[in-house]
Amino acid sequence: MSLPVSPNFGERRGGVRPSVIVLHYTAMASCAEARARLCDPAAEVSAHWLISERGEAEALVDEAARAWHAGAGGWAGLEDINSHSIGIELANTGRQPFSQPQMAALEHLLAGIMARWAIPAYRVIAHSDMAPDRKSDPGPRFDWRRLALAGLSVWPGPAEPADPAGFVPHARAFGYPEAAPDVILRAFRLRFRPWATGPADATDAALAADLARRFPAGPAGLGG
Repeated sequence: MSLPVSPNFGERRGGVRPSVIVLHYTAMASCAEARARLCDPAAEVSAHWLISERGEAEALVDEAARAWHAGAGGWAGLEDINSHSIGIELANTGRQPFSQPQMAALEHLLAGIMARWAIPAYRVIAHSDMAPDRKSDPGPRFDWRRLALAGLSVWPGPAEPADPAGFVPHARAFGYPEAAPDVILRAFRLRFRPWATGPADATDAALAADLARRFPAGPAGLGG
């Protein structure tokens, strides 16, 4: 990879290799504005990659370095997600669909990152997954099922309705960090059931159970 464009990075703590990919939206009016902020030393925020609405992917931080994109949170037993992850920012305000060129560029980029670092599909997550109490990106308009069909993320399979009381334990077993039940439910639905409303139901529990069964986080957060 070429020299970093953004100055906002450091060494991965403990010398760990990236094992998670976190997807974001920029929530800014234009890709140019987002790039300026991600490269501003005063902002103290960055990402490894930025993909424009037109599908142009730009490397801002070397993948081997620790970019400052995730913030506080956790996933599958891991903390300091910045040290354990590669961050991809998608230029999008959060109020419009993601364009076809942008999604195609993301798919190409993900395939390369996953191959380079041996990151499995179940470790491609949303910013809202690892920081459910703070974040909502990449939001309800992002097509996670498309990524799953391409082998670049995961999607729950058909499942029999389950006891809603089991939703939180199953979601935690899949990887969600400790948080209030309604916070975990909101994050889970943003990704898998953005149209759903109300308290956790039998469908939420069934989908979470399927994900936990097929992709268990495990005690060390290493996945199944």
